[in-house]
Amino acid sequence: MRVSPGTVWPVVHEERRRLVADLSMLGDEQWGTPSLCTGWDVHDVVAHLVDSAKTTRLGFARRLIAARFDFDLDNERGVERERRNDPQETLRALADATELRRTPPANLATRLVEAIVHGEDVRRPLGISADYPIAAVLVALEYQLRTGVSMGGGKERVRGVRLVAEDTGVSWGEGHEVRGSALDLLLAVSGRPTGLALPGR
Repeated sequence: MRVSPGTVWPVVHEERRRLVADLSMLGDEQWGTPSLCTGWDVHDVVAHLVDSAKTTRLGFARRLIAARFDFDLDNERGVERERRNDPQETLRALADATELRRTPPANLATRLVEAIVHGEDVRRPLGISADYPIAAVLVALEYQLRTGVSMGGGKERVRGVRLVAEDTGVSWGEGHEVRGSALDLLLAVSGRPTGLALPGR
């Protein structure tokens, strides 16, 4: 999959639509389910996705300066800003943002990481299964492999590791072999619990 606006944004928009549909029937108590993203529940992750969808390059720069270049603090402030009292209102805000093409000053592959990893952050704890375009998963995984943990990636987690995506036959790196689906590898490299043992975790 070529990383370009014409290939990335249709996938991101479709994943936003699918997530809205999957969460539209949640009960009140399910919104408080802990997500795979440490410290955030399902409602928090959806609020983050709203914030991410609305973030512009200039707005991101201003916010990061205000947060003294603390990415985690900026993310927390974004969640607070977009998290409504009623989770369904937060979900409607995500639905309203579905077609936006805004992005912070980062590689477009980060939009795929956001859509896929955060999609699984909420779906897996809720017992909701989903399939993602395998080409998009591979682009997201390869980006995470090149990106340091401090920037949201997982490069340090896979030092001395050979990853093998059993569903595609694609592999990366050398060393201790870790096998799994491309999606599970993406989540593990992104620091999520998947049952795959990465030495750098």
